[in-house]
Amino acid sequence: MQDTNLTRHLPTLAIVGRPNVGKSTLFNRLIGRRRAIVGDEPGITRDRIYGTTEWNGRRLRVIDTGGIIPEDKELIPAEIYRQAKVALDEADAVVMVVDSRTELAKPDLELSRLLLKTGKPLFLAVNKVDNVELEPYAENFRRLGIQNLLPVSAEHGNGVAELLEAVLEVIPDSVAPVETDTMPEASADRREIDSESALPQPRRAETDEEEAPVNTELPSETKIAIIGRPNVGKSTLLNLLTGTSRAIVSPIAGTTRDAVDELVERDGQKFRFIDTAGIRRKGKTDLMAEKLSVVMARKHMEAADVSLLIIDASEGVTALDANIAGYAHESGRSVIIIVNKWDLVLRRAQELRDKAGTVEADRLERKVRSRVREAMKSADQGQYEQQVRTGLKFLHYAPVIFTTATVGKNVTKIFETIERVAAERRKRVTTGEMNRFIESVDFERASVPISRRVKIMYMTQARVAPPTFILFTDKDVKLHFAYERFLENQIRQAFGFEGTPIWIKTRPRRKRERERD
Repeated sequence: MQDTNLTRHLPTLAIVGRPNVGKSTLFNRLIGRRRAIVGDEPGITRDRIYGTTEWNGRRLRVIDTGGIIPEDKELIPAEIYRQAKVALDEADAVVMVVDSRTELAKPDLELSRLLLKTGKPLFLAVNKVDNVELEPYAENFRRLGIQNLLPVSAEHGNGVAELLEAVLEVIPDSVAPVETDTMPEASADRREIDSESALPQPRRAETDEEEAPVNTELPSETKIAIIGRPNVGKSTLLNLLTGTSRAIVSPIAGTTRDAVDELVERDGQKFRFIDTAGIRRKGKTDLMAEKLSVVMARKHMEAADVSLLIIDASEGVTALDANIAGYAHESGRSVIIIVNKWDLVLRRAQELRDKAGTVEADRLERKVRSRVREAMKSADQGQYEQQVRTGLKFLHYAPVIFTTATVGKNVTKIFETIERVAAERRKRVTTGEMNRFIESVDFERASVPISRRVKIMYMTQARVAPPTFILFTDKDVKLHFAYERFLENQIRQAFGFEGTPIWIKTRPRRKRERERD
């Protein structure tokens, strides 16, 4: 497994600074879209985020980092600092951002000394200089010892062009052709994620859509969103699948806020993994950053081809798990269910068995006996999978994989399943095959009221990703849910479509066509 981010051939600019000085606002301004979450709360950005920009015919790779406080030994700040150091190692030039409206502080001086020691071209962007009258205040930051000082307003764009020109003067051109390293666009037709407003709507086939030629070739890369509740192991799984320490991992729920992506090439295929923020219920998100991270998580999920739904094995399927799974299902994403932290279930079962073994059978408390039986049952993968299926009935088509991300269990199986599900998602069945299939189905077996039954004249696949079928019927009525479910099960039995939802649309056959027959 090897990371193949080809944008490493581009000159790279790292943006660093203390929390809440406007780094993410400057990052978004440079790349021309809202890639990083921006807000007034300090410490929103934690992982490093990548993007690309172009200025005067030259391309530049930009890295946004979390707010750095060098001497802070707490877990999250220390991890942010580690991520920022990786960005500094990759960078050809560095921009330190400070807030012109605040006084110089000890962390600013410590950070500037650290950056000056790197020997890399260093620029000081004095941010929030929104008008000419404020420019003299920028000179107060000369004490940091950074010669290349530029007043800017990331929010309004003032001084950003001058900053780019100064940076590009001192760093080399790209050394090879490159591919974009930024996050995938917000929908299948390559729209940008440029707003935290309404979510992009999935492109469902219209009921009057005729069969159209469909490109069945797999795209150049498969986009996989890692989704789930907070603290179920999404970032650990991303690091495992990519063989990196790309995302910050901690026992604190909600550590990831911005989506983190990494491109991996394996056996000649490219996989872009996207670690999203843990999705919470609306009533459980108080901070603005958390609310935006949930919105962005759903956007990135709907931009992906496949969703890895992470379930905490030690807690089982919760109502929130089912809610998140519903987002993926309704948006037409293919889904693979990952039961993570399986080692905790096995350990708990063993502990209870050991406890039971220390007590004589006739003195064993009823509660302990019950807990042992339950633990032994839940530690059986077959029975546990049945519990998952019961809790997520609408994902009956999704494969289930048991893993322990911390030790790398079943990595190969995850990749193999992703490849298989991605191919099934784009499978194309010809109209001739569909009509022969319709003739072979015994619709009398469908438990549907006689008054709600329709006659299917013929059937065609209009789209792939997800597979969408149009039924031409003798009546202009909506299919009864039982009839649609029966037909979907028959389609899966005949053609597969593992891991992907199937959309079925109806279209009444035109009166003229019936008369012609």
